[in-house]
Amino acid sequence: MKSTITYLKSFIKDKDVASVTPSSKLLIRRVCGPIDFEKDNVILEYGTGTGVFADYLLKHLTTDSRLILFETNEAFYEKLQEISDPRVEVFNESVEHVKSLLGSRYLNAVDYVISGIPFSFLEPETKSSILLQTKEMLKQGGKFLAYQTSGHLKDPLREVFGNGNVSTEMEFLNVPPMVVYEATKR
Repeated sequence: MKSTITYLKSFIKDKDVASVTPSSKLLIRRVCGPIDFEKDNVILEYGTGTGVFADYLLKHLTTDSRLILFETNEAFYEKLQEISDPRVEVFNESVEHVKSLLGSRYLNAVDYVISGIPFSFLEPETKSSILLQTKEMLKQGGKFLAYQTSGHLKDPLREVFGNGNVSTEMEFLNVPPMVVYEATKR
């Protein structure tokens, strides 16, 4: 309940918060479905919010995995500071600068990127830049897993990842319902 209240307050104050509630457990499982939790992973999460995906991931990731979180909302960022896990690194920075923030240590080395940032709010150049940087961070076969309130991200993903490398499905059991995207680097 505290998470929902934090979301609602942030939704009212912060134009970059796209939802009034945290993601549902069903949405989290659907988005994370492609992740191979049996191996060590490097996972980035864009727009972590209060950490509902991070909580789920940390319960399933191996001890040698890494989870790197990005959140620009101050209230959410403060809540993320409460995560005490050596596998986690938190940035209070925009993913517009993900490549320069992480540098060469994660270039072509990331297994999965999960994103809930509202791409529909971004300028086309910013959206394209984030997607291109994301593709550069992913290793071959790595996946960009996003959830959005509409199908607007399909064409930009196809431009960056290629037509045959993008799929979508709906998760209706979430408020609001979400389009779930999976784009694979090939």
